[in-house]
Amino acid sequence: MTTLRVIVDQVIAPVPGGIGRYAEELTRKLIETAPAGCDVEAVVSAASPAELQRLRTLLPGLADLERLALPRRELSLAWQAGLARRASHGMVHAPSVLAPLVKHDRVQDVGHQIVVTVHDTVPWTHPETLTPRGVHFHKAMVKRAYRYADAVVVPTHAVAAALNDVHRFDDRLRVIGGAPSARLRVPVDADLRAERLGLPPRYVLAVGTLEPRKGLRSLIEAMAHPDAPTDIPLVIAGPDGWGDVDVAETAERAGLAADRVKVLGHVEDADLAVVYDRATVFVFPSLAEGFGLPVVEAMSFGTPVVHSDDPAVREVASDAGITVERNPRDGYPERIAQAVYQVVNDPHLAGQLAVAGPDRARMFDWHDSALEVWQLHADL
Repeated sequence: MTTLRVIVDQVIAPVPGGIGRYAEELTRKLIETAPAGCDVEAVVSAASPAELQRLRTLLPGLADLERLALPRRELSLAWQAGLARRASHGMVHAPSVLAPLVKHDRVQDVGHQIVVTVHDTVPWTHPETLTPRGVHFHKAMVKRAYRYADAVVVPTHAVAAALNDVHRFDDRLRVIGGAPSARLRVPVDADLRAERLGLPPRYVLAVGTLEPRKGLRSLIEAMAHPDAPTDIPLVIAGPDGWGDVDVAETAERAGLAADRVKVLGHVEDADLAVVYDRATVFVFPSLAEGFGLPVVEAMSFGTPVVHSDDPAVREVASDAGITVERNPRDGYPERIAQAVYQVVNDPHLAGQLAVAGPDRARMFDWHDSALEVWQLHADL
């Protein structure tokens, strides 16, 4: 039996974020698509019994779940220092840069290989939007990947090109994107959920972790701009991140009335599906991304999308959304406001986007991504 060992620690992180969802969805499909004679084992830090049980529930069909001795923070420090000999054995797939990267001889030991996933190059291009600790860790682990990884998965060709400017991975790079979750479906009790969430009849939607990189400040300022539609509120869904992104304070400073902003916080998948499905327009103003999964999620519901001109987001959205230039930065809110006004007040344009979006979203599928990961390991 050939076992693929997947590092799933981000799934149970305090703020899993997009990488946590990526790791969960990909691992579940890796289990479902495992070739004959292959199985999947999960590897996690010193998680609690409750967290281990949650992983077993989220990832049915795991051959095993290995709990390492070190807690999450200590494990990341140890692996950054190269203290990962025990965890690095066998065929390892890391859905992030948290990986047991050590020197090994894949030729002499054909069963030993490691693939790392680099989701973006933000630590190099926009370090000010991350924590200093996060920048240091990401850079250090990518440097270790350059030295020891057998292959590196990236979500878009934009990230592949940017990463090659940092380290010449060249033919070790493989582009494998993400996809909307199969659990993101409008439930039968959608009306009740919408009422419980307090969703207005029409609204502009933003989804993502509340942190500086996501560009929420620019979106809030856009909604307060004279060029924005004045009869439609902003709804924000997503957990707190870092950077003290205070929505109420930002709105007050921008002159946006309190009743025109609603923060839902973290919402479960069924509620999120309702939120996406009922939005008048979805706006993704992110300053830097590696993929931009919420764009694909919104498109899958036929919700018109307005997004930034970040190269990875442009690649993912293709021509199925309205692109807004980020620079010059001082005019970004105004341009977002104008794009939102255009979609909200032009039924023909909104209808075109509602048709183009689902067509584009169908290009992304977790089943296909999992098969590509299995093929990558087979190629190695």
